[in-house]
Amino acid sequence: MQALLDTIASADMPHDAQRLFHGRGGRYPGCEAWTLDAYPPVWLVTKFAEAAPEEVAALCAAFQARQAQVAPDRPLDLVLQTRVAGHSETQVLAGRVPEPHVVTEDGARFRINLLRGQNHGLFLDMAEGRRWVRAHAQGQKVLNLFAYTCAFSVAALQGGAKEVVNLDMAQGALTTGQQNHQLNGFTSGAKFLAHDLFSSWGKVTRMGPYDLVIADPPSYQKGSFVATKDWPRLLRRLPDLLKPGGHALLCLNAPEIPESFLHQQIAVEAPDLLIGHRLPNPPVYADLSPDRALKVMVVRQPALATAPR
Repeated sequence: MQALLDTIASADMPHDAQRLFHGRGGRYPGCEAWTLDAYPPVWLVTKFAEAAPEEVAALCAAFQARQAQVAPDRPLDLVLQTRVAGHSETQVLAGRVPEPHVVTEDGARFRINLLRGQNHGLFLDMAEGRRWVRAHAQGQKVLNLFAYTCAFSVAALQGGAKEVVNLDMAQGALTTGQQNHQLNGFTSGAKFLAHDLFSSWGKVTRMGPYDLVIADPPSYQKGSFVATKDWPRLLRRLPDLLKPGGHALLCLNAPEIPESFLHQQIAVEAPDLLIGHRLPNPPVYADLSPDRALKVMVVRQPALATAPR
């Protein structure tokens, strides 16, 4: 874990929430199980395996030494989460986690929770996707599928979206999403629907069509979305949701499924859609295999043909 300890030795708490070390990209031999995230004022270390007592001791010593260098008058707030076989255990190694815990990204504010479950309320690897939405949302009607805590919706409204429809099965996540809108001063312009997409096509379609559709589903969540089975079902209906010339942002976060899977499914299920470019991930997420990293693709509905004069 030496590369992680080296990162800690030079780390400064950033202003915005972000990842600082991504061992899972395979670029640091021996550190493949480790990540380090900053959710100011808290450091979050995650190990995708059991953490040995000597590893925990080394982490604590490294953070305490760095804290003594850069902020000796402030307490160290440090959390460790371990994940084994789908189960996680979270412990506060030093200090405390604020409640409520609000972090920022590019001027937006989001509520997070580091002590409950594996999803903390803001997916840091999707920062470039939110920036793309913010830059392309002016005057747009947006559909945010699998909205979770609605960070994409906040970004769209910041970018001047006319309206955002957020849909997610989890009412609790949408409630946090509503709080995120309030944190950012948005009291109108967004709808929140606690529905299962696959039993709500009629409602979602009637509320459209949309200039921009965002689809960021879980890769494998039984009863909600299984990528290999449900992406074809989603893509089949996507053209019906988009206005002519409209765009969709398709997000696939399954290391075992390559980008070519989406290309192949679009060719079969929605052959008229035009495949654009893949968005870059934040540099810290660089992976030895781009197919294992987060894949975020822009596709477009063809514009209506102009009648000849």
